[in-house]
Amino acid sequence: MATVGDVALQTDDVTDAIPGLYRYALSLSRDHHVAEDLVQDTVVRALEKGDTFRGDSSVHTWLHRILHHRYVDLVRSQDAATRRESSPDRTELCWREDSYTVDGEQVVLRAERDDELRDALSHLPVSYRSAVVLHDVEGWTAARIAEVLGVSLPAAKQRIRRGRMMLVDELDAHAERHADLKGVVPMRCWAVREKVTDYLDDELTPGERTTLERHLGGCPTCPPLFAGLVGVKDGLERLRDPDSVITPELAARLRGPDRTMRTT
Repeated sequence: MATVGDVALQTDDVTDAIPGLYRYALSLSRDHHVAEDLVQDTVVRALEKGDTFRGDSSVHTWLHRILHHRYVDLVRSQDAATRRESSPDRTELCWREDSYTVDGEQVVLRAERDDELRDALSHLPVSYRSAVVLHDVEGWTAARIAEVLGVSLPAAKQRIRRGRMMLVDELDAHAERHADLKGVVPMRCWAVREKVTDYLDDELTPGERTTLERHLGGCPTCPPLFAGLVGVKDGLERLRDPDSVITPELAARLRGPDRTMRTT
């Protein structure tokens, strides 16, 4: 427990916040390992810097603020060229046009599929993604979200509004992004790529192998990645060269004159 004046940060309060922090981190990153690391880092930082907690917000809000900033730092450290994100300004310009619309039926259908909804969320800029997730997933007020993001209440409301609009556009654009996969996708690409190592190591069930191979048979993007992984694996196996094995004579010399090899 850390205390500042009359304010005390209880370890139990931090522990109680972990499930919500994990949901939030997973919605931001779409990666269980990244989410776990973010939560762990957040908890460690909170306990280390408990004396900075002033009590001007709830512990949960304070912890979410820490996690948000940690994720922003993580995203900034990545190569921006590898990320495609929606533009809030461009989105709003489109929505201002009376003639602009989307295929509402398809958007609703895709929003009902968790994988497609998470995929669309991943294309929103982090601050807008955070605003939408905290408001519509966690049920937070705009005022509380403003505290997490470090912005004014009007700015937080704008991010919620624009975030929802960008999400609709992303779901509408889903068909275009995945046009090449039409009629092919017995598995999502990331689900396949996560299982490739198990496939190469022959650790999948027959049903899983069949489903994965069906995907590889029609997906335009996964086979080159799979071929690269096979090539890397084969190359690494070649490093296990019999000529590089230490001979008994060399081993004896390496051990020194006072050591002898035991033979059976």
